[in-house]
Amino acid sequence: MIAYLATDKFLPELLKELKDVRSVHGNLVLTDGPIQKSVWAQNIWLNAEIISFDSISQAAKALRERGKLWALYSVENHRRAELIQENLPKLKPRVVNFLGPLPTDPLGAWTLLDKNTLLAASETNSVFPLGEVQFHEDKVTPPSRAYLKLWELFTVYGVQPKAGQRVVDFGSCPGGWTWVLQQMGCHVVSIDRAPLDEAIARLPRIEFIKTNAFNVKPEDIGGIDWFFSDIICYPEKLLELVKNWQSSGLCSNFVCTIKFQGKTDFETLEAFQSLENAHVQHLYHNKHEVTLWIRKSSP
Repeated sequence: MIAYLATDKFLPELLKELKDVRSVHGNLVLTDGPIQKSVWAQNIWLNAEIISFDSISQAAKALRERGKLWALYSVENHRRAELIQENLPKLKPRVVNFLGPLPTDPLGAWTLLDKNTLLAASETNSVFPLGEVQFHEDKVTPPSRAYLKLWELFTVYGVQPKAGQRVVDFGSCPGGWTWVLQQMGCHVVSIDRAPLDEAIARLPRIEFIKTNAFNVKPEDIGGIDWFFSDIICYPEKLLELVKNWQSSGLCSNFVCTIKFQGKTDFETLEAFQSLENAHVQHLYHNKHEVTLWIRKSSP
């Protein structure tokens, strides 16, 4: 069995993409069969099993026999679940630095299905409790918290440009992504109709162009190493922009936020997923949006 955990808002999206659903517990979806590709799962429990027990100590013993560290997803019998968790080794907060090393100790996840039944997986797809990626944030320099999306992609998924590369940042105002890319050592062509935060605009290796991103032709910018976009626009408009740059041959690496207006646009999302070497994931720091990345070759 495999279990998929979504955030509160995106359980419907998760249910729409999964097959062979066995049961749903809060935002945790239990499935039969092999692992499935999932855009909307925040945490995937890879070897889920159902365990019956009679007492709190028996439940804790069963978990300790399967792994050392456990994260609790509490959906029912909350106090009983807390008592079981208290009988397990203490799980310290896992907060990392940007581009710093990730935790290496295996981390399991569990929940109570009822008073005497738990669902547990000693293996999950994240080293963070329930997939909740936490950073030592910079609460002074960046002009918005949008920078955390790039921090997560670069640090957790290893998708990142190299120092000295030329990149474009579409929809850059107030400058959170431009700041991250500049800190990476990139030369940033930053594009938006609204100006950058003054402190960001003064940084070296930033060329700001005040215009609408959709009025910019690839040949106006020339060859770039990476295309970045956090534009607020309809998904189909972004898809058109990405395809335009792909067909130009002037860029092969893309990182974009696909933002949904109202309901999730599954049709356009599938079109993004069908692009060659495309990866799409709802990151922990995404809102009603997902992150797309395309590299020259699959990782």
